[in-house]
Amino acid sequence: MAVLKVIKGSCPGQLLELLGERMVMGRHPSCQIVLDNAAVSRNHAQILESHGTYFVEDLRSRNGTLVNGERIQGRTELRDGDELRVCEVVLRFYQGAPPPGDTPAYPAPARGAGASSGRAPTIPDLSSLSGPQRQTGAFEQPVLQDDESDSSSIITSLDVSVGMHPRIAVRPEAKLRAVMEISQNLARTLKAEEVLPKILESLFKILPHADRGFIVLKDPSSGQLQIKAMRMRRENMEESSRLSTTILKEAMNKARAILSADAASDSRFSLSESIANLRIRSVMCAPLVALSGEAIGAIQVDTLDSALQFTEEDLEVLASVAAQATLGFENAQLHVAALRQRDLERDLDFATQIQLGFLPKDRPKVAGYEFFDYYEAAQSVGGDFFDYVMLPGGRVAVSVGDVAGKGVPAALLMARVYADARYELLSKPTPADAMAGLNAAVCASGLGHRFITLAFAVLDPKAHTVDVVNAGHLPPLLRTHKGDVELLATKVTSLPLGIDSSTKYTQARTKIGPGDSLAMFTDGVTEAMNKANELYGNTRLMAFAKTAPPQAERLGEAIVSDVEAFCDGQAQRDDICLICFHRKA
Repeated sequence: MAVLKVIKGSCPGQLLELLGERMVMGRHPSCQIVLDNAAVSRNHAQILESHGTYFVEDLRSRNGTLVNGERIQGRTELRDGDELRVCEVVLRFYQGAPPPGDTPAYPAPARGAGASSGRAPTIPDLSSLSGPQRQTGAFEQPVLQDDESDSSSIITSLDVSVGMHPRIAVRPEAKLRAVMEISQNLARTLKAEEVLPKILESLFKILPHADRGFIVLKDPSSGQLQIKAMRMRRENMEESSRLSTTILKEAMNKARAILSADAASDSRFSLSESIANLRIRSVMCAPLVALSGEAIGAIQVDTLDSALQFTEEDLEVLASVAAQATLGFENAQLHVAALRQRDLERDLDFATQIQLGFLPKDRPKVAGYEFFDYYEAAQSVGGDFFDYVMLPGGRVAVSVGDVAGKGVPAALLMARVYADARYELLSKPTPADAMAGLNAAVCASGLGHRFITLAFAVLDPKAHTVDVVNAGHLPPLLRTHKGDVELLATKVTSLPLGIDSSTKYTQARTKIGPGDSLAMFTDGVTEAMNKANELYGNTRLMAFAKTAPPQAERLGEAIVSDVEAFCDGQAQRDDICLICFHRKA
């Protein structure tokens, strides 16, 4: 198995196993390798495995990923001993175990030094959990014999609502062994249908006078009680699969374990026809009380022999078993939730890769110009997008868009608009015609009330002009070589896509002089918010752009850094997309 060894960081010498086909490195907690450093992007880079060969790929990080001191572009194959640098963290790749004597070349930083750290959380391999099944032994269809009796006779009771571990009277050693056996069975499996019959089997060992045992659970959707497991001392017992709910409901409603030494002769149970019909004598019932205080089911055992009665010590044992069973059931529910969350995260992870696949891998290479782009979704996937489309005559169309909303729905719509925008730009004579065609397609697609803001900026590097078409998007920002800043095409901005199919779009042309820079962005930049709930805003952006470096990459990185400094650790509320291009002087 391949590993990464921490060479420089807060824990030099730590080995990180590369498990699976893909491991993401970044500062976001959902990454498989979390690097806690402000300079590291949320999803910075990924390690990929294919047929025993490993690759590293930078995920459009702001500060880049270096292999052996060189910044990588796209996917790069890793070889044994290669050194990876992610900002301040240095890792060394090994196809197998590191050679003996290989020690980190950098000392661990002192406490409080603020260096980054790497950790690889272990994700358990959880097996699938099948739904609950009835365990009825030799009986085909257990039923609940319901009755409307108000009887509440309780000769002896034990309150279990205030504690999940009632006291066990350590009288016979067999009782303790049986309880331990039940605990072990609950710890070995997360499948209720497997452990429920074993609970009853163990109870019958320490309650030799018990004739019948039932475990009843409440259905989460309907609230109805369902028998999930049952055990009979003898299989030829009459009406053996029928269960009275009189004592059952009493125990669950009051969250108390109930013991009736002789239910048939109890004056307050005498109105219960089911108890008389089933010839129930001594009976115990312990509710399964969740941590929330709600009774989710119960365990009930009874005997048909009036000479054999349950005792208070028997009740304590049953209440203890019920408490353990409750924890087992809740663990099973957490297990199911963990499986669902794992599947959801896996789907979102795949969706993230698909979305990143839509975005351009390389920036345009145009003589006399340089480009910069930055993209970071607020969630795993987002609705912002950008693209570069090479047009006839050496022109470059830069598009920046924002789909209303966030998450998977916005990402799906983004994918469609991304493809349609390329088609329109390549097939229509002008950017305005392309925007009109795209708007008509969005309106005809039946997407409901969702709309998209989008801006096209078509650069002609020969004439040094840029034609801007704006469909309700934030206007591009032009910074001249003198430091003057203005917003472009504000007079021709029209409605967003998807509102009115008859909307007309107009383009505005601007001259790009030597040393001029143009920035296009989404509202994740201007609507970034600090802890005082103040917006970053257009005014601050324009003021900052006046003094920022003019070059595309330096300007873009400076804007991103200023936004992050303004937010001061406040969680990102919206997707951020920023494109800059600069005409060299």
